[in-house]
Amino acid sequence: MARDNSSLWPRRQTRQVSVGGVLIGGSAPVSIQSMTKADTADADAVLEQIKRCVIAGADIMRVAIPRRDVLDGFQRICEESSVPIVADIHFDYRLAVEAARRGAAKLRINPGNIGDDERVARVVEAAREADIPIRVGVNAGSLEKDLLETYGAPTARACADSAVRSVQRMVDLGFDDLVVSIKASDVHRTVEANRLFSEGNDYPVHLGVTEAGFGESGIVKSSMGVGILLSDGIGDTMRVSLTDDPAEEVRVARQILKSIGLRSGPELVSCPTCGRCRVDLPKLAREVGGILEDVEEDIVVAVMGCEVNGPGEAREADIGVAGGKGKVTLFRKGEIVRTVPFAEAAAALRVEIDDLCRARRET
Repeated sequence: MARDNSSLWPRRQTRQVSVGGVLIGGSAPVSIQSMTKADTADADAVLEQIKRCVIAGADIMRVAIPRRDVLDGFQRICEESSVPIVADIHFDYRLAVEAARRGAAKLRINPGNIGDDERVARVVEAAREADIPIRVGVNAGSLEKDLLETYGAPTARACADSAVRSVQRMVDLGFDDLVVSIKASDVHRTVEANRLFSEGNDYPVHLGVTEAGFGESGIVKSSMGVGILLSDGIGDTMRVSLTDDPAEEVRVARQILKSIGLRSGPELVSCPTCGRCRVDLPKLAREVGGILEDVEEDIVVAVMGCEVNGPGEAREADIGVAGGKGKVTLFRKGEIVRTVPFAEAAAALRVEIDDLCRARRET
């Protein structure tokens, strides 16, 4: 059975925007984003990264525009990408204006470095003419100077105030097709700043812990920051920022959303093992994880090591195994299917998974 956790995470009701047909906010699912890491002038390399991210589950991709000579490549990327492209702009408002003309589905600007009201007005007008939204992206590392002077540091309140003020600048210009992100490199400031902003605003929020790092530490930091906010009902789209391949960012984001019932797909339940386990369960769990990478159906597969919780978890799952001495017992929908030698466990599970998925597709 698929586990339904949606009732545990009531979503904050936000206004809705469209990014190239992908809806953000309102009742739309939390969308997954990543950012390409190749030079935007090399359109082939960027498009290859986008392709891998889409296969991993990305809904939207962001591309940096650091200088004018990448604009031709950016235009080609927009034309050939299978998902909407967000133009990431810092410092030079003219790049944002040109990106809107070249096919961007959304503009991302940083209020801390984009410039005065006249420059913001030019960006707003370009977005209005292209009929695309703008993401106001506040980073703790690049806040406006006056806010740093007021608060003495990039505090959570300073970050939230930057977002509120930047949104008001846009609204004063008659533009409210907005998404807001407030990110810091630590979990606490990220969470608190987003909570403060969300108390009095209904704009959709893009979640992430910026510069989270790499490997386990980056994954844990991102999971905590994003997970806490999602459990608060805050968050309409997200990126996991890792010093890693962008497709890995997407895979981690999918796992975060799946773990709290906000994204469908297969779920692997696997026990940590202990001295009671008499089979090589980590090996089997990795093999089953590999099998599930190609599965799209919303199923739960349990890989359990012994007789304590194994039979119960295996019976609760759509498909499961419980280990014994050199063998495993297979369960499907709570019923024992058969017992096989441990060496045959992965192959037997693949047969059951394929059969169940086929039956789901035919109903």
